[in-house]
Amino acid sequence: MIEYAKELNPEQYRVVTEEGGPLLVLAGAGSGKTRTLIYRVAHLLESGVRPENILLATFTNKASHSMLNRVETLLQSYTGKIMGGTFHSIAHRFLRSYAFRLGYNNSFSIIDSEDARQVIASAMTDLKIDTKLTKFPKNNILAEMISLTMNTQSTLEEVIFNRYPFFMHLSPEIHQIASLYQQKKKDLHRNIAGWLEM
Repeated sequence: MIEYAKELNPEQYRVVTEEGGPLLVLAGAGSGKTRTLIYRVAHLLESGVRPENILLATFTNKASHSMLNRVETLLQSYTGKIMGGTFHSIAHRFLRSYAFRLGYNNSFSIIDSEDARQVIASAMTDLKIDTKLTKFPKNNILAEMISLTMNTQSTLEEVIFNRYPFFMHLSPEIHQIASLYQQKKKDLHRNIAGWLEM
């Protein structure tokens, strides 16, 4: 067993040994945040929390690997069942695990913002929308609108009305683009899946 009171300062010790659920800790640079997290994970494991019930999220993969290795060194045991990684990589794992609940298979592709703008530009070309002839929103603004519908669980109409009221008169065309964008993403996924099967 680790002698936490000897290894940590009083503030760190309090955080590491705090009982109960979620815990918010505010700490400045050089205060030993990483050390505290490592000891917190070790304390949870020594207290009987199963490794698969611990999630250790950090900002870089390097930090995640380092922290998990330090926990293993501290406890002198394997911690492989702890889910650790960056916020993005953990979210990606959850999405892959539960994709079927959203109607996707787990081999879906994630497109970045540049990909999204290109797919939207392609949809605009297919619909013969010329942004130079009218004051039509550019593909990056359209991508932002579509993203806001997902992130705020709003309708496209609500997003346009609340955030982009100056484009209300273009709402039918924006809806067409958003619809074709969704279809193109599905088609892109099917094509990638087809390539993988070949």
